[in-house]
Amino acid sequence: MTVNPLDPDHFEQHDDDLATAPAKPELQPPPMYRVIMLNDDYTPMDFVVEVLESYFAMSREQSTQTMLAVHHQGQAVCGIYTRDIAETKAHQVSQYARECNHPLLCEIEQDA
Repeated sequence: MTVNPLDPDHFEQHDDDLATAPAKPELQPPPMYRVIMLNDDYTPMDFVVEVLESYFAMSREQSTQTMLAVHHQGQAVCGIYTRDIAETKAHQVSQYARECNHPLLCEIEQDA
């Protein structure tokens, strides 16, 4: 006697033996962090524009507007990234500024 595996009567039903797939965890997007450039009285404005263009891929107009916000408001957000990327960008900017003998600083804070 051959058994047809597609025949529903072929399988016995056992409620206590039901295998259930584990629930998949809900994936949350990673927390985002703002890279904030801080004003100082020594770093030239054209250097700040260069940094914004180089490290944050801003256009000349965007970088100029951001530089003016840093100058007039004391700080400005340069970009919003995951933590690792934000930390890396802040470190790269600070390191490049030191190499060029400027005290320019960036910090990160969690985006609300």
